[in-house]
Amino acid sequence: LIFLRHNIDDGLKYEYLTVENPLELWQNLNNRFEHLKAVVLPKALSDWAQLRFQDFKTVSEYNSTLFKIVSQLKMCGEVITEDMLLEKIYRTFHTSNVLLQQQYRLHGFKKYRELIGSLLIAEKNNELLLQNHVSRPTGSASLPEVNATSSHFRGRGRGRGRGNGRNQNFLGPRNNNSMKWQNLDTEQRQKCRNPGQSSNAGQAQIKRGNYHRCGMEGHWHRACRTAKHWVDLYQASLNEKGKQI
Repeated sequence: LIFLRHNIDDGLKYEYLTVENPLELWQNLNNRFEHLKAVVLPKALSDWAQLRFQDFKTVSEYNSTLFKIVSQLKMCGEVITEDMLLEKIYRTFHTSNVLLQQQYRLHGFKKYRELIGSLLIAEKNNELLLQNHVSRPTGSASLPEVNATSSHFRGRGRGRGRGNGRNQNFLGPRNNNSMKWQNLDTEQRQKCRNPGQSSNAGQAQIKRGNYHRCGMEGHWHRACRTAKHWVDLYQASLNEKGKQI
């Protein structure tokens, strides 16, 4: 009696408060709500007949709706077997997936959970393939990382990376002459290497050295960070006669 009173609705508790026999309380509740099976069963049978696997976007949505209908049918006394659950999926595949339906049928699944598990795995794999395709279409090359390129150039050319000072301290005291040489700009380095050569000649060499690669002036040929496809377009335009670059 305590268990029944604890689990029924609050309105029913006050209605059957005077009933002290648990069997009498159970019979009263059964007589009051027994007609619900006759109301739920037609709706559940109609939902089961109209249920189709192709009408759902995801496997999880179909699985949730299926078990909701199956629980209502079982409450009304209907028997739902594993073969019925499997055939419901096989017969309601989309027409574009006829070959896929035949492959799953030939696999010989005996349990519904095995078939639904395979469908979930296939769905997740398809989503991953679509995401990878959208992120970078077929035939397109990945773009180079700008930070990695610039840091690589600084490490090889100027030697002003963070780890340069730490390595100097580890190897020994810094050389003032080397520090002065690192702080010199391009024009001053040209003067140190070639004292008799003027700065204009050095600038002309810079311009002439890189002009034939990318068409832009003001930096060395090895220090050019222009993307390769732009260089290729520029080189191709040089071969076309009678057209402006």
